[in-house]
Parts: sequence; structure tokens; C-alpha cells
Amino acid sequence: MTVCASPLPRFSIVIPTYNGREYLATCLASVARHRPAEGVEVIVADDGSTDGTCEWLLDAHPDVQIVRLERNSGFCAAANAGISAARGEFVQLLNNDTEVCAGWIEQGLRPFSDLTVGSVAPLVLVRSDPARVDSAGDQYSFVGWPSKRGHGEPTTRWAFAPADQVFGASGSSAIYRTEALRAVGGFDTAFGSYYEDVDLAFRLRWAGYTCVYAPECRILHEVSGSYDHASPNLQRRMSRNAEILFWTNLPPLWLIAAIVPHLAFTIVQAAWRLARGRFLPFALGKVDALRAMPSFREKRSDRVRLARSPISRPHFPVGRPALADVRNHLRRPKEASSVAHASETG
Repeated sequence: MTVCASPLPRFSIVIPTYNGREYLATCLASVARHRPAEGVEVIVADDGSTDGTCEWLLDAHPDVQIVRLERNSGFCAAANAGISAARGEFVQLLNNDTEVCAGWIEQGLRPFSDLTVGSVAPLVLVRSDPARVDSAGDQYSFVGWPSKRGHGEPTTRWAFAPADQVFGASGSSAIYRTEALRAVGGFDTAFGSYYEDVDLAFRLRWAGYTCVYAPECRILHEVSGSYDHASPNLQRRMSRNAEILFWTNLPPLWLIAAIVPHLAFTIVQAAWRLARGRFLPFALGKVDALRAMPSFREKRSDRVRLARSPISRPHFPVGRPALADVRNHLRRPKEASSVAHASETG
């Protein structure tokens, strides 16, 4: 008897989640509503949830593949577990607090006709206020400041912008060429959460891949729905991760040129946080980064390895922080946060 294997999907959707059943229900409903009839698989990577997520999925979404981590290990570990199970030529990472819009897959796949494109950045809108942008791709300043392009700006400014190159794609909804993703090693679990997507964008660029912004591929995101940005633990982790990102990813000559501006920027950040009573987590994060320094050499060696056989010449669109970006960051509307769904491990 001949057994016919099911055809491989072209597109895999990986949704990491931790105690986010409420958000997950909305996310999966939007995927079911807008996905093509064939060629798509959905994988939920459950990061040790205790809210009955897996049992609910088995009953409500039997077509969804579940990858379960026995204990809560952080966003990166859950994402990597889901990616390892993905069979598609392309894989999209979706936060559980997102909703997809009609045609998002078709528009998100268009840029991949260029074989040097390793990732695509959708236009991510704030779900509670779709007239406002969450991200039009990630950008990075050589002073050591990762930021979301267009964050807080009107949607009309970015909805009709051209599909251009951007530094990287936000981990809330990034689409990757699976081959490229696995070639650079997926997410670095040392980050736990936050800036892990920028670190991955750096490694993809070391391997010669580019990232394209696709404004017609649209995602709604409940910004900070899964993490409490007021948490000292999260602020400390972000402070640490920013340093790991800076010291391990910039090309050598750029790193040398950026050290003094980076130190000046760090002092400005420290003063800003001191004035707002947030200095201690920031300072402790820098201490954590110092303790992690023995691992920096190995990480930089890995970047050199990726650059030995790149798919195209590595290019790093890293620039100075624009005044408009700083202004938008400081004036951005307050974002909703949910302590109930926050994962503070990893």
C-alpha cells in the first residue's frame, strides 16, 4: 500500500504564546478569516502556559499544530521551537496579540522574488488605534539605539510609502525566508525578549541578506499587550540587551567610530531615566551586560563566519538618530500594557 504524504506548505505561521489565551483567540480567528485555502500551516509555540492554552487549542483549533515547552523559557526559546517545526519555504513570526489583515500573505511574499531578500517587514498598526503606526520596520542608529521606524506616526504617512529597504523587521510580525533564518541560527536565547529581532536582522545582514518594507502587508498589534513596560525587570533586560546588540554586531571599524557617541548617548539615557525615577533598572542592566562580556568574542566570531560566504555583499544601513525619531519616541502616546500576560523569564 502506498501512503501519500501531505504536500509541504509554502507558508508557516509561528505564534509564540505564554498565558495569552485571550489574545490568541483573536489572532487565530483573524488568520482563519484571511488565510488562503491551501499552502499554509499554523504553529502555536506554547511557552509553558498555565491558563489551559493547549487544552483550549485542541478543542477550538484542532487544525493548529502545538509545540509545547514544558517550562516557561522566554520568547526566543518558544519562537525557535516553533520555527524548528515549521515546514514552509517562508515563515512568519506573529505575536499572540496581533491580527492579520486581508491579503497579508500575498503582499508579504512579493519581495521574496529577489533571492537576496531574507526578511520582509509588514506595516504594523496599533490595533486599538489603526490610524497610528506601531512599526514600518526596525531601524538602528550607530550610537546603539534600536527603534521602530514610524512609531506613533499617522498611518497615512506610511500606508502609501514605496516598498523600500529597511534595516530589519519587527519580531511582532516579521516574515522570513526559512532557509536564511536557519542559516544564521534563529533567535539568540540569551536575549530572552526585546531586541532579539534586531540582533537577528544584524546576522541576516552579515550573511548578505536584505529586508524589504511591504506597506500593503498589514498587521494590527496590541502594542505592549504581552509585556508590562513599567516592569523594572523588563527595563533591566532591555538595558542589558541594548549593550549586547551594540558590542556584538557592528562591523569592527564602525564599532570603533561609534564608541564615543555610544557612551555619550548612554549618559543621556541615564540622565533621562534618573529624572524619571527609572535609573536603577537601567544601571543594573548595564552591569548585567558587563558580566556577559566573555560571550561577546564568540558572538562576533559567528558574524565573521556568516560573512565568509554571504549570498550578496553584506550591507548595514545604520545611521545617526534623526531628530524626528527622537521627538516621536518622546511624544508617543502611552501604550497599553498587561501585567497579566507578561512573561518575565528568559
